[in-house]
Amino acid sequence: MKFRLEQLLDTLAGYHMDAAIEGDVRAEIESVATIDDARPGQITFLSNPKYERKLGQTQATAVVLRPDVDAPKHLSLIRTADPYAAITALIVAVHGYRKHPPLPPGVGTPNIHPSARIGENASIHPGVTVAENVTIGKNAVIYPGCYVGPRSRIGDDVILYPNVVIYDDSVLGDRVALHAGTVIGEDGLGYAPIAGKWVKIPQIGHVELGDDVELGSNCSIDRATLGKTVIASGTKFSNLITIGHGTQIGEHCMFVAQAGVAGSVTIGDHVTMAGQVGVVGHIRVGDNATIAAKSGVTSDIPDGATVLGQPAIPIAEMRRQIVHAQRLPELRDTVKKLEKRIAELERRLESTQNA
Repeated sequence: MKFRLEQLLDTLAGYHMDAAIEGDVRAEIESVATIDDARPGQITFLSNPKYERKLGQTQATAVVLRPDVDAPKHLSLIRTADPYAAITALIVAVHGYRKHPPLPPGVGTPNIHPSARIGENASIHPGVTVAENVTIGKNAVIYPGCYVGPRSRIGDDVILYPNVVIYDDSVLGDRVALHAGTVIGEDGLGYAPIAGKWVKIPQIGHVELGDDVELGSNCSIDRATLGKTVIASGTKFSNLITIGHGTQIGEHCMFVAQAGVAGSVTIGDHVTMAGQVGVVGHIRVGDNATIAAKSGVTSDIPDGATVLGQPAIPIAEMRRQIVHAQRLPELRDTVKKLEKRIAELERRLESTQNA
């Protein structure tokens, strides 16, 4: 399907984005591509200034970019303050989301317990096991290899990609998407030292995921020892993320790959956690906080703070430390020179005193 630029402008207006076209308003667009790969009939975008030179090289029909960026005259443009947000809206309009059609009749049989309640138009593939007293909402799609444990509740329009495991008593809201290999509700690391041995503490809590949560592949969310582990509505994870038992994560957070959060942590709303961050247990991360990549968080982080380092400290302070650390070789040479001068002065002083 093709879209004219003027139609795409209407799409952005639907998202309350101010935008304007320069060039051919009737130029036809059939897909979205990167600025390097784009060809005639495609639209691309530019949001990072370091790629501005590529505007003269792209073969795209149109480019989404900021109002203050110069572009070659032959390109049609959609100018808007936030090109990244705009191209996201245009990808949705032009390409839509991945479709998950119902299974055709006669294609295999999943293993569904008779007590399970399955919603209208749910599509449960062969190789899925649904245990007793499970509730699955309407329009859910569950791919082969998934296991849904006893008494779990799964909302409407949920997608479980292959080999997702949902342990008993887990709760998933509406429009949750869990990518391949993710595990919800496994036992947390709960052991007590008794008579020189580790004795397992029964993990009798559960996990709750809010509406519109999406977790990447191979994430692990521990069930609580008591109570619940929570990931609130709208939060998104990349791949290979581990959340410890009893941790509470707020709404609309963004966690990048290989982050790990220990147990009993409270994380506020709109928190961004970059790749390979580690967070110790029993602390609080405030609303709108940002934790830079590879940081080790060992104490509470206030609302709105941006931290970096091991241990994580305010990013401005860490940058100063990095600058000082980079000067250490120079400072070492300076100290050695001063030591030599002091030694020479001491010898002269001693010679004068002995004269």
